[in-house]
Amino acid sequence: MNIKPGPLLSQINAPEDLKLLTKEQLHQLSDELRQYIIDVVSVHGGHFGASLGVVELTVALHYVFNTPYDHLVWDVGHQAYGHKILTGRRDNFETNRKYNGISGFPKRTESEYDTFGVGHSSTSISAALGMAIAAKYKGELDRKSVAIIGDGAMTAGIAFEGMNHAGVADADLLIVLNDNCMSIDPNVGALKEYLTDITTSHTYNKLKDEIWNALGKLPVGKRFTRDMASKLEHSIKGFVNKSSNLFESLNLRYFGPIDGHNITKLVDTLQDLKKIPGAKLLHILTVKGKGYELAEKDQTRWHAPGLFDKITGEIYKKKFETPQPPKYQDVFGHTIIELAEKNDKIFGITPAMPSGSSLKFMMDKMPDRAFDVGICEQHAVTLSAGMATQGLRVFCNIYSTFMQRAYDQVVHDVAIQNLPVVFCLDRAGLVGEDGPTHHGAYDIAYMRCIPNMIVSAPMNESELRNLMYTAQLESTKHPFVIRYPRGEGVLPEWKTPMQEIPIGRGRKIKDGKELAILTIGHPGNFAASAIRELKTQGLSPAHYDMRFVKPIDEEMLHEVFQKFSRIITVEDGTVVGGFGSAVLEFMYQHNYQAEVRILGIPDTIVEHGSPKQLQAECHYDASAIEDAVREMLKDKIAVSKFGS
Repeated sequence: MNIKPGPLLSQINAPEDLKLLTKEQLHQLSDELRQYIIDVVSVHGGHFGASLGVVELTVALHYVFNTPYDHLVWDVGHQAYGHKILTGRRDNFETNRKYNGISGFPKRTESEYDTFGVGHSSTSISAALGMAIAAKYKGELDRKSVAIIGDGAMTAGIAFEGMNHAGVADADLLIVLNDNCMSIDPNVGALKEYLTDITTSHTYNKLKDEIWNALGKLPVGKRFTRDMASKLEHSIKGFVNKSSNLFESLNLRYFGPIDGHNITKLVDTLQDLKKIPGAKLLHILTVKGKGYELAEKDQTRWHAPGLFDKITGEIYKKKFETPQPPKYQDVFGHTIIELAEKNDKIFGITPAMPSGSSLKFMMDKMPDRAFDVGICEQHAVTLSAGMATQGLRVFCNIYSTFMQRAYDQVVHDVAIQNLPVVFCLDRAGLVGEDGPTHHGAYDIAYMRCIPNMIVSAPMNESELRNLMYTAQLESTKHPFVIRYPRGEGVLPEWKTPMQEIPIGRGRKIKDGKELAILTIGHPGNFAASAIRELKTQGLSPAHYDMRFVKPIDEEMLHEVFQKFSRIITVEDGTVVGGFGSAVLEFMYQHNYQAEVRILGIPDTIVEHGSPKQLQAECHYDASAIEDAVREMLKDKIAVSKFGS
């Protein structure tokens, strides 16, 4: 489908074109940009509400600042669709998040206007401050650096670290706080309450305005010089702000809050702020999903709704003739409630992903035992550790890619103290259209090298339930990782009675001859499919579901290496340091001789596309497993075909 932009937007091929418009025309351009995002995302998918909320801000920033010489650093990237469209990617925006298409996030290799690659939140202030410091050092005193932070990103610790440094760095930095009270789910925490207070406090804003106006009328004469007036003004303003404003207390000049959908006000304000040196923060108020009524009313659902009818708002869902298995995350969400109803020591924690992880089910049913702590992965892990010291059994649910942000806490606060925190790593493996910033490629490697850590992965929903049951038992004394992919369930009848799985014990799925396939987690289903196809070709490899990467089932591996001289390992993690590496380590430690082929995510940055496309590209899907078996058994196949 060829989606046409509006008449003004069709003329904007770069920000230079934007600057030719009058301020009055910016209203029409904003309307056309918002409609174009709606038109494209409804047909091709992608993130939705966040970019609609910053349309006017995006237009104003590129209108006022000299991009790409001036640096715009977008936080998270969900907000950046309008930015991409205005910076030369309008005509191929339909390829957004598609295989071999443009990225759904800012990406330095894609455009000079994408000054910093993002995907995880809250990095914009630190990155933009780094650019501002570099500009000052190089003598580029006319170069501006702007961090646009929103969608809940201000709650993360790194955002405060960046502001803390910016307040004393003597660098020219503008932070634009896009305050929409949302991340994917509604924002939580004291900062959210504070921003609401300074937004709605009539007393604070009235006092500030009255003092500002009064200071402008101070009499200046022989006894009261202009310099004295300036110093008095600075002192009083400092007292008013620092006694009542968090940002001013960090030495950031605070401006706002202002309406983030008033394009004229935004342009005028940004032009004024462009002339003010030093570190400053502009607080704007926006509505996530602005301009699309359904997205404004249900902001969580419309964060990334998939394909939909833009007229009726119907979100298209695939229709199936047979019952479909639930998503892994939903099995987690229902199972933790089931366990918690029987074990009053169980708690659930997630950093800003209650809907995505399905911990929302428990938060609704047991609000005193399940917490969303905001975009604070480090805090989530150490909070879990603190609770574990008091005998509680915490299921800390963090997406695999976001767990990377709390690695020190996993080692220092959990593993060294050997606390039995249960880490449920959702979105493990290749997640698809979100691309390299979101792939859960590394958790097997980075978790299995930590002492005291148990690392497991279920092959199906029933195994997930059994691992969760095992992890919460009093007899389980170590930190326990359970990793599983997004969606992709395989068992329509999944709610079987839970049972303990002996830690470090795998299972033989199928006996065989000549070759063994060892799998960990969900890719075991790819191997099972490949084995069924290979059976029609007269080949019968064995299949072992190892369940645990650490401790690995050594008894089972002895059986495998004593029986087979050809072995294939399959995983949805990096082949460097992962499950296959663990098998090779065992082989060499015990002096076995075998040909081992490792299938998994290669040692390269994997771009975006559908999970099926990426699994095929990385050669660990069912077809790749079949090819690997035939390749390893080609001498046997030749003998079978042509005789000895």
